[in-house]
Amino acid sequence: MFGLFKKKKEQLFDFSTIGADMHSHILPGIDDGAKTLSDSLILAQRFKSLGFRKLVATPHIMADYFRNTPATVHKALDILREGLLQNNIDLEVDAAAEYYLDETFENKIQKKEVLTFGKNFLLFELSYINAPHNLFEVIKKIQDAGYQPVLAHPERYPYYYNSIESHQQIRETGCFLQLNTISLTGYYGKNSKQTAEELIDNYCVDFLGTDMHHVRHADALKESLSSERLQSILAQPQINNLLL
Repeated sequence: MFGLFKKKKEQLFDFSTIGADMHSHILPGIDDGAKTLSDSLILAQRFKSLGFRKLVATPHIMADYFRNTPATVHKALDILREGLLQNNIDLEVDAAAEYYLDETFENKIQKKEVLTFGKNFLLFELSYINAPHNLFEVIKKIQDAGYQPVLAHPERYPYYYNSIESHQQIRETGCFLQLNTISLTGYYGKNSKQTAEELIDNYCVDFLGTDMHHVRHADALKESLSSERLQSILAQPQINNLLL
């Protein structure tokens, strides 16, 4: 009896409450996400089935690995939009980027050669190995250039595991924090899950993102719908996905 009730609850709950995702790797062939247009369209269908109406694709931009530019990103975006149109998939897609905090990032900020989403939000990520020594300095430079910094998936950096004080310090600078929804399923491990829960419990999440790369992420995203904390955070007024 209880199993049937839980199944019914999961079927009724989806992401239509927020409607928009601001972190995915759905653009075909330009990073470690979707490899082909066919892959992109499969992910698009999964997004639709989960209640999303709009996506902001955010391919990686890294100095040594994914050397994307606004031109390569927009070209891939055009290909995806055309594919959605030809296949009658009603999903709005825009593009920004996920910038890696490396030696070239500050230069891009200074030259204003960055891709943003929404109200001039700039998404960036950190090393998973070493804590950045210049994080607060870079956040200030982003703000001085007229952008609103958004730190991608803070729950995934081992040096910040279960350290709500560190996350609060970052957020107090005016930097927004974006949680990967599938972290709540344990997809990235126990420590990441616990940190994600702690961020939610302390009202430190400003954006929800899927960080969708492939269908395994889509499966985990569907699984996350059974999380009580996910249902809780969708009711928090500070979730900025609603503004996209």
